[in-house]
Amino acid sequence: MGEARVHYEFSDGIAVIRIDDGKRNALPPAAFHELNAAFDRAEADQAIVILTGREGVFSAGYDLKVLRGGGPQALNMVRLGYSLTPRVLSFPYPVITACSGHALAMGVFLMLCSDYIIGTRGDFKVAANEVALGLPMPRVGAAVLRHRLTPAAFERVVNLSEYFPVEEARDAGFFDEVVAPDQLMARARAHAAAYAELDMRAHAATKRRIRRELIRTLRRSVWVDVAEAAWLGLQAARRKG
Repeated sequence: MGEARVHYEFSDGIAVIRIDDGKRNALPPAAFHELNAAFDRAEADQAIVILTGREGVFSAGYDLKVLRGGGPQALNMVRLGYSLTPRVLSFPYPVITACSGHALAMGVFLMLCSDYIIGTRGDFKVAANEVALGLPMPRVGAAVLRHRLTPAAFERVVNLSEYFPVEEARDAGFFDEVVAPDQLMARARAHAAAYAELDMRAHAATKRRIRRELIRTLRRSVWVDVAEAAWLGLQAARRKG
């Protein structure tokens, strides 16, 4: 087994889930298993979650080596990633993303499922660049992006794979606020402490109520997107043959 890519720390009712592979925080199947296990622990701990990455990068999205390799492993990775989005959206305690740098593709989808998102000032980019990679925007990704972004930004993100600098990303709806790198975790913890005053049963019930249709759409779309990925992989294999 390789080293863990996802690290869990719990104290004072707050769970910090940190993605750190020492590189670009690409997400192979193992990373999604670790993320699900971390959210299981956070739910058992009845914890407010701070989801973050390593210095300079939140996540580059799916592991492109696995994706380009195709076959069952790639399809399993796609299924695991897309299935995590409704899990985070329906998590019964507040989820804060402290975006520590670049965020791309599946990394963006995961980030946008949080209740509150803090960006980091710096020379960082945010993009859902599937079209630039030659992939139709998945239904899951489009639904998550539509949930958070302004209509004009949504079109530029989905159809044109536009890369957004941090300040523009905030205006587009990717972030709720942007802070200096040395303030990121302190600011996330301050929000977590404030959210601890909420009635968590009311929070969970309200979250399920206002996101019910989105969550249903995502759960249905996972399987359609996986089937489409399988079909695209088959077509690519035939072209190579």
